[in-house]
Amino acid sequence: MTILEKIIAHKKKEVAKIKSEVPVQKLVESPNFKRTPLSLKRSLLEVGSTGIIAEFKRQSPSKGIINDKADILEVTNGYLDANVAAQSILTDTHFFGGTMVDLMKARSINEVKPILRKDFIVDGFQIVEAKAIGADVILLIAACLTKEELKNYGQLATDLGMDVLYEIHTQEELDKIDAHDKIIGINNRNLNTFKVDLEHSIELASKIPDSCIKVSESGISDPKIIMGLKQYGFQGFLIGENFMKTDNPGQACKEFVGQL
Repeated sequence: MTILEKIIAHKKKEVAKIKSEVPVQKLVESPNFKRTPLSLKRSLLEVGSTGIIAEFKRQSPSKGIINDKADILEVTNGYLDANVAAQSILTDTHFFGGTMVDLMKARSINEVKPILRKDFIVDGFQIVEAKAIGADVILLIAACLTKEELKNYGQLATDLGMDVLYEIHTQEELDKIDAHDKIIGINNRNLNTFKVDLEHSIELASKIPDSCIKVSESGISDPKIIMGLKQYGFQGFLIGENFMKTDNPGQACKEFVGQL
C-alpha cells in the first residue's frame, strides 16, 4: 500500500467510529456552526495579500516529528502578526499529530483570517464537523476521491458557506474537477511517494482555467520561489514545514513575508 492508501484506509475506519458516537445534530447545534465563514478566495485576491497560507503541522509520514513543542496559540498569533492570508491546521492525529482541538483553539483567537481544516475528507460528515469546529475552508484531495464525491462534497461545503481547496497532483486528477471558478491547489508533493517537485506546479498551472485561483502547496522554502511562481499565475502559497521546523514558526513566517 502507498502512504496515501494507508492514510485513507485508516481515516475511513476513524470516521465511521466518530459517526457512530456523534450525531450530526450535535454538530449543527455547536456555536461555531452559526458563524459566517471567512472567504479564502477573498483573502487571497485582496490587494496587498501576502498569499501565504501558513500551516500548523507537528509531524508527517515522510519527515516524522517536525515540531512537537510548538504551541498552537503562540504560532497562530505569530502567523497573524506576519499578516498571512490564511491559516492551515492539520487535524489528522494518527499520521500528522494534529487534533480538532488545535483548530478550535486557533479559532478562539483568530477572528480575522480564514482557517483551512487540513485533513483527508472521505465522508460528508467531516465537512459538517469542519464547520462545527470553526473551519472556513476544507481540503478535497482529488487523488483519493471520485469525480462524484468531489462534486458532492464540494457542493455540501458551498451550501454550508465554506470555501473548498481542491488539491491535485496530475492532469487526471484535474480532469475529475469541474474547474470553473474554483480554488485549485497543486501539491508539489506526490502523496504516494512523498517526493517534492516544484517544476510539477509550473507544468500543471497552464492547464488550469484562468477563472480559478491557483495555489502551490509543499516544498516552498525561499521567498524567491514565490516570486517565480507568481509569474505562472499562482496567488496562494501553502507553507508549513519551512516555518514549523524552526523554534519560532511565527517569527520565521514574519521574516519570510518580509522578504517578499
